[in-house]
Amino acid sequence: MLRNNLSTRPFYNERGVRTVLSALAVLAIGLTLFNAYEIMRLQRQSRDTRQTIAQNNAQAIQMRDKAQVIRRSIDKEKLAIVQAAAGEANALIDRRTFSWTELLNEFQATLPADVRIAGVMPQSDNQGRRLVQISVVSKRIEDLEEFMAALEKTGAFSGVLSRNDQPDEDGTLQSDIQAYYSPSTAAAPPSTSDSGKGKPANETAANVSAGAPR
Repeated sequence: MLRNNLSTRPFYNERGVRTVLSALAVLAIGLTLFNAYEIMRLQRQSRDTRQTIAQNNAQAIQMRDKAQVIRRSIDKEKLAIVQAAAGEANALIDRRTFSWTELLNEFQATLPADVRIAGVMPQSDNQGRRLVQISVVSKRIEDLEEFMAALEKTGAFSGVLSRNDQPDEDGTLQSDIQAYYSPSTAAAPPSTSDSGKGKPANETAANVSAGAPR
């Protein structure tokens, strides 16, 4: 068998070319197998994910069904009675732990000379925070503002504001003040040494009355 190479620049290294082509073929086969493996793995993951989603949806449906059954089984009238009783119990506990002496001492330390307390009603808001409703009589609006600022400075009162201001026939101003009351947050005990402010504790106590929340 005769092999003639008629090219002007003959290439005699045929074994190297075959080796390179074989390596490329092996690489192509390897990549094909790797891609096939990855496709199968992703398909399995997708199938497992779909199964997990279906299970979660089924559990969610079961939980919703159970919740509806529980809601139907609850007696709303009895629940309302229990909630009302719990509210009354909490109110009684709050009244027993309420210190009128401490509150009157705060008023004695902060009350200006031209402001008089006509009534006080402790109460609670929807979040259980303690409120005090203070009815005061003042000669001027400036005296009322001085009293409100003094309450804020004690640290025991916050959110002090006047809910209602009505002038009286004798020229005085009747106001309803509302404030959050937290005696434990006071920075220091109220001082009663200032003779220019405040009134005797017995006089202040005579004007304080407890009542139900408005």
